[in-house]
Amino acid sequence: MSGLAPWAVRPETSRGRLHPEPEAPPRSPWQRDRDRVIHSSAFRKLQYKTQVFVNHEGDFFRTRLTHSLEVAQIARSVARALGLDEDLTEALALAHDLGHPPFGHSGEDALHAAMQPFGGFDHNAQSLRVVTLLESRYAGFDGLNLTWETLEGLVKHNGPVARAAGYVAEYDRAHPLELGSFPSAEAQAAALADEIAYHSHDLDDGLRAELFAAEDLAHLPVAREALAAARRASLDVPPARLQHETIRRVIDALVSDVIEESRRRLAKLDPPDVTAIRRARRPAVAFSKPMAEASGMVREFLNAHMYRHWRVKRMTAKARRLTGELFALLHADPGLLPSEWRARAGEAPGSPRAAQTIADYIAGMTDRYAMQEHRRLTDLSVPG
Repeated sequence: MSGLAPWAVRPETSRGRLHPEPEAPPRSPWQRDRDRVIHSSAFRKLQYKTQVFVNHEGDFFRTRLTHSLEVAQIARSVARALGLDEDLTEALALAHDLGHPPFGHSGEDALHAAMQPFGGFDHNAQSLRVVTLLESRYAGFDGLNLTWETLEGLVKHNGPVARAAGYVAEYDRAHPLELGSFPSAEAQAAALADEIAYHSHDLDDGLRAELFAAEDLAHLPVAREALAAARRASLDVPPARLQHETIRRVIDALVSDVIEESRRRLAKLDPPDVTAIRRARRPAVAFSKPMAEASGMVREFLNAHMYRHWRVKRMTAKARRLTGELFALLHADPGLLPSEWRARAGEAPGSPRAAQTIADYIAGMTDRYAMQEHRRLTDLSVPG
């Protein structure tokens, strides 16, 4: 394709799909992957899954769906600036959270605790289960039958996987993904976009929820400069506009730094193709050292002032308890599962097969469905 840098992933060099299919020009393999993700049931359910605030807490807070869309927008911008394949980058950005259970990280923590005797639970591995096994849309195969390059980026977007376990190891034995190497630059761009989106929209949502004030950002690098610039450009505007002006400048600063640092790294590495990106000793797409440190300070600020805020912790504690109770009830008696899931789980209470099936079942729930299912199983006044 024209306009791609030498180090970009190219459709003509794709390693194909586990189940061979004829491609469908004019769409590239990555466009087909993106479209399959968007049309999946797991993607649709992201609109009712927690980012930080449980879905019913407010209409304007981010959900997993809006988070994924914001990641995709940022990722495409970075990909375009670096000469990468935008469609593959977007597919990875849209798919990266498909394995998240309801209630965000509190739901994941509860499932991980419940699944400890059976290998634990990890949303990244669950994303792989979703796209290779759990989606049931096609006559010829389970999952979405995505390309090797998309699966590689989905599993390794945070870097090489040194010690694969569970489903990732199982899948890799059947369809090796070269877990010990870095992923493509497209996957690296999607991973950085995820971090940028997290910081910017969590700052935005925290301000909107009044968990902290704009003045509290004055000591944070990047946010401090963005706030000062927004005030200079937005004299006498309402606080909501000042907030938006600040957040968009935070995004611009983070994205600009990734592009500039990545250009420096790519110029030094001078990779002739994507194989050189995978074999490099460090990521090709990254923050500069000062910006990485600034990003860490933003993360610490959000941990202290948002994720551990008493209002947020009250809701996450309830969500963690609900998820754990839901798992315990179903694992003790798989006969409580709906018919299709009961057939997958088998009838033996406490078995590993039942545990994995129940984890899949709960991970696929939206926030509100999990609450409804919990009520159906615990409240005598609610029909089963």
